[in-house]
Amino acid sequence: MAQESFGTSVVEAELAITGATVQIVRFHLDEPTNRIFHRDDHYWLDLCLSPRPEKARGCYSERWGPHRFERLGDILLLPPGETLHIRTDGQGEQISVVCEIERRAIDRWLGGGIEWTDRRLAASLDIVHPHIRSCLFRLAGEARQPGAGSDILTKMIAGQLAIDVARYCQAIAEGPITGGLASWRLRLIDRRLERPGPMPTLGELAEHCALSVRQLTRGFQSSRGCTIGEHIAHTRIEMAKRQLGSDDSIKGIAFGLGFASPSSFAYAFRRATGITPRQFRQRQMGKRG
Repeated sequence: MAQESFGTSVVEAELAITGATVQIVRFHLDEPTNRIFHRDDHYWLDLCLSPRPEKARGCYSERWGPHRFERLGDILLLPPGETLHIRTDGQGEQISVVCEIERRAIDRWLGGGIEWTDRRLAASLDIVHPHIRSCLFRLAGEARQPGAGSDILTKMIAGQLAIDVARYCQAIAEGPITGGLASWRLRLIDRRLERPGPMPTLGELAEHCALSVRQLTRGFQSSRGCTIGEHIAHTRIEMAKRQLGSDDSIKGIAFGLGFASPSSFAYAFRRATGITPRQFRQRQMGKRG
């Protein structure tokens, strides 16, 4: 695994489980990232707790060639045996929950393995799955502050995570490309969701893609392994994280993103991240200080 252009890192907490390890890592990125990742016998999951650096993107260059880079979401999965090239344009600090799970722990639920098609590889770079997110958050919590019965609990959570990852992989359609959305439609959706202002309706997105709402929702689930509603909610939280780094008021951010009230924004943000918007902003300000 290459180490160039990645700054330094500090492991803030670590948890060892049978068949898996979990770390909370603080990366200090002193320049744009340009790094190669590869694991032979482990699945590697990364949940970014802070906004990813500007234009974070990944490329399975041995499969796609050197020029096709796709956007990274806040959860990414590197399958064993695959090589992922990650680049960013920005620098700064990033905090991630990094979980490595032995190959056999997940493959046992896949009938011994799975074919990593182009669609599955693309979906691995932006996982929007509430159960996977919840498991990673809980493991991070146990790593930071283990409690009574922690050994048993963490084994159970890791086991659930392995099953949820296997199910996610299986949910990505294996059929012909007509079973999912074309990549240009997925890019249209992502670009529309990243515009300032309230999130679009399903009808608006369907019209944008020249599809019916039914075609949009079924095709998106087939392509990304999550519902388009989950993806919209995830994108809105990611936009909120970026805006909380500005001087805009939390109330203004809430209404600007289409939330009915600051309290509904705080509830959605806390459910997704484990902390309130105000706490997130305070942490960001602390890091800049």
